[in-house]
Amino acid sequence: MDAEIIAVGSELLTPARIDTNSLYLTGKLNALGVEVVAKTIVGDDRDRLREAVRLAAGRSQIVILTGGLGPTEDDVTRDAVAAALGRQQQLRPEIVAWIEQRFARMKRKMAEINQRQAFVIEGAEVLPNDRGTAPGQWIECEPAPRVVMLLPGPPRELEPMFESLCVPRLERLLPPQVIRTLHFRAAGITESDLDQLIAPVYTKYSNPVTTILAAPGDIQIFLRARCASQAEAEALNAEVGPQIAALLGDRIYSRNGDPLEAVVGNLLRERGATLSVAESATGGMLAARITSIPGSSDYFSGGFLVYNDRMKHELLGVDAKLLEKYTAVSEPVAEAMAVGARRATGSTYALSITGVAGPGGGTEAAPVGTVFIGLAGPTDCHVHRSRFIGDRERVRALAAQTALNLLRKKLAGG
Repeated sequence: MDAEIIAVGSELLTPARIDTNSLYLTGKLNALGVEVVAKTIVGDDRDRLREAVRLAAGRSQIVILTGGLGPTEDDVTRDAVAAALGRQQQLRPEIVAWIEQRFARMKRKMAEINQRQAFVIEGAEVLPNDRGTAPGQWIECEPAPRVVMLLPGPPRELEPMFESLCVPRLERLLPPQVIRTLHFRAAGITESDLDQLIAPVYTKYSNPVTTILAAPGDIQIFLRARCASQAEAEALNAEVGPQIAALLGDRIYSRNGDPLEAVVGNLLRERGATLSVAESATGGMLAARITSIPGSSDYFSGGFLVYNDRMKHELLGVDAKLLEKYTAVSEPVAEAMAVGARRATGSTYALSITGVAGPGGGTEAAPVGTVFIGLAGPTDCHVHRSRFIGDRERVRALAAQTALNLLRKKLAGG
C-alpha cells in the first residue's frame, strides 16, 4: 500500500513555517513498509483542498491530512474532505461536552466557535486528542482497503495521536510488507560520473529503487527494497549493493550513512592517532565538522584560524620569506601550515587549508576557487591542489570535504 500526505495551511506556503509533520509521518510509514509516493501542501482553500483530496484518494490507499482542524473559518479540512468523499457531517454533542470540559479545566469558557471542531464526517471514527481541542478522524473508504486520516497540525498533538491510534489501525489493514534501505556515501567523484558508472547496474532493477542525492563533494546512494518479508528485502539489497560498491571502490567511505567526519573520527580512534587543523579559507568549518561528532576529544587536539600572514607566522611558524615569495595561497605555505600545526599540538596528523574562496581576491596564479590542502603525518607532508567551481560557500564546503577525504584515504592506507 502507498501513501500520500497533504499538509494544510497557508502559512506552510510562506518562508515563515516549514512542514515537519510529513517528515515524521514518512519515517513512521516507512517503518510499516508503506512508501510515501506524494506530498502536497495546500493553503486554506476549500475548493483546492477538496480537489487535492479527491485526486489523492483516487490513486493511493492511504491519505493523511495534517492541520486545518481548528475552530476558525480558515480551518477547512473537515469541509473539504467531506465534499471530496461525498459525505455529510454531523455535530457530535459528546465532543462538544468534552471540549467544554477541557476549557473548564483551564478555567475558561468555551467559545461557541469551538463547536466546529465537534463536526464528524459520516462514517468516520473519532481519534481523541489528549493534548488539544481538535479530535482527529479515521475514515475507511471504498474500494477497500483505503483510508483517509485527518490529524491535527501541532506536532505535539499529531505525533502521539498517530503513534497510539493510527499505527495499530494501519497494522490491521496492511498486507505483509517491509522496506529495507542500503545507504552508501561516496566522495571524490562527481554526481554525473558516478551515475554513468553505476547506472548499468541499478537500471536493471525496479526493486530495489535507487536514489542518488548530491551535496558538495558528498554523494549519497540509497537502495530501497520493498518486499513481503525482511529476508526478501535484504536479499535484494544484497544482490544489487555489492555490484555498485565494486564499481565505486574506495570512493565509498560509508556503508551505513555515517558522515565523513564520523568515519574519519573512527579511523583515528582505531589507530590511536590524533589530529589538528590549520584553516585559512574555511574559517573553522573543518574543525566544526570534526567536533560535531560526540567523543571527538578522543582524537582531536585542536586547531588554528590563521586568516592573515602575521597569524600564520606567529602561531604556526610559517617563514615570513616563504609567505612573501609564494603568497599565502600556495603549496609551500599549505605545507608549512600543516607541519606547524602538527608541531604546535603534537598531533599525529595535521590538515591545513589555504585558498581563495571568492568572490574576489583571485590572481592569475591562483584564480578564485583555488585551494591548497596540506596533510602532515609522522613521515611526510603532502599538498593537494584543487580548483573548485561555485560560490564562496560551495568552495569552502568542498575544501573541508576534500581535506577530510584525503585524511580518510591516508588512514585507510590509500
